[in-house]
Amino acid sequence: MEKKFHLSNYDFELPKELIAQYPLKKRSESRLLVVDRIKKIFFETKFKEIYKFIPANSLIVFNQSKVIPARIFGKKKSTGARIEFLLLTPLPLIEIHKRGDWNTCVVEGLLRPLKRLKYGDLVIFSKDFFLKVKEKFEFGRCVVELFWKKNLFELINGLGTMPLPPYIKRDSESQDFIRYQTVFAKDEKAGSVAAPTAGLHFDNEVIKRLEEKNIDMAFITLYVGAGTFEPVRCEDIRQHKMHKEYVEIDYENASKISLAKENNIPVVAVGTTSVRTLEGVFKKLGKLDEYKGWVDLYIYPGFKFHVVDHMITNFHLPRSSLLLLVSAFAERDLILSAYQYAVKNKFRFFSYGDCMLIL
Repeated sequence: MEKKFHLSNYDFELPKELIAQYPLKKRSESRLLVVDRIKKIFFETKFKEIYKFIPANSLIVFNQSKVIPARIFGKKKSTGARIEFLLLTPLPLIEIHKRGDWNTCVVEGLLRPLKRLKYGDLVIFSKDFFLKVKEKFEFGRCVVELFWKKNLFELINGLGTMPLPPYIKRDSESQDFIRYQTVFAKDEKAGSVAAPTAGLHFDNEVIKRLEEKNIDMAFITLYVGAGTFEPVRCEDIRQHKMHKEYVEIDYENASKISLAKENNIPVVAVGTTSVRTLEGVFKKLGKLDEYKGWVDLYIYPGFKFHVVDHMITNFHLPRSSLLLLVSAFAERDLILSAYQYAVKNKFRFFSYGDCMLIL
C-alpha cells in the first residue's frame, strides 16, 4: 500500500489545551496561517489581513447554512431517565403528516444513551412534543418518529441547545447562539447541526476589505450533519465510506461560479463544506450547475479538483476525513509541516480555533 493511503500517515500529536473551547470575542481576531502550495512555504498573520493574500478579482464561495439548536433533552416516559436527542435530518427534508391534533414526521438522529432505549419507547420533551423510537443503529444513530403540536421549528428553538462538537467539553451557553453561526447564515437555510466553521472568522470589516479589492461573493448551502465529525476507522483510507450530505446551489450562484471558471477567475472556497459542495456537484453533473440533492463525495490524496482554486479552512482532527481533504488539496508533507508549526506556536484548533488560507 502506498504511503499516502495509510491512515497512520495523517496523525499528529495535539495537546488538549490547543482544542479551542470558547470563541474569541471578535471574529476576525483569530490567527491565520497562509500556505503557498507553489512555493511550498507558509507564514503567520492575522485573519483580518486575509484580504491582502486572496488574489484581486477572485470569487469567494460561502456556505450560508444556518445551525439550529438541534440538541434536545427529554425523559424516557417509562422511567424518567434523562435522554439526549440530536436531530440530524435537515429541516427542508422533513415530510410532515397530520395524525389527529398532532403533526408527525420520521427523521434520523442520535440518541444517548441509546442502550437504555428499545423499539417503541417514548421520550418526552414537553406536553406538546415527544418522540417514538423506530430503529437503532451503531454509534447512537437511530430513526425516530416525532410528534408535536403547533410549529416544530419554534419548539426546537425554544427547547433545544446549540449542538457544539464533542471535543468542546462544556455545555452550550448563550454566546454560542451568536458565535456558532456565520454572519451569512440564512433563516430559510436552517438545518445544520454544526457550523461551517471557516466562515465563523468573517465579519463586516473583513467583508468590506474584500469588496474594496473587487472580490465577488457566491453562496451555496450544505446542511452539515454529525457525520462531519466521524473518524476514519480503516487503515487503508480508500476503504472509508463518506456520509451523504444534502446540498443546494441555485441558478444565480451556479452561473456566477461557472462564469468565473470560464474566465480563469480564481474560486476561493470557504470551508471544507463549500469544497465538498462544489466538487460534489461537479462530479454529479459533469459541470457546475444548479442542483438540489445529495452528495457523498469522499476527497482524499489523489483527488483531482475541478472547481476550487484556493481554500480557507480551520485546523482539523488527526486521522479525520477533513484532514485527508486538505492533504489532497495540498501535499500531505506541506500540510503536516504547517500543522506542526501550528502546534508548536499554540494555534487554536477545530471549530472555535484559528484558520488556514491555502493558495
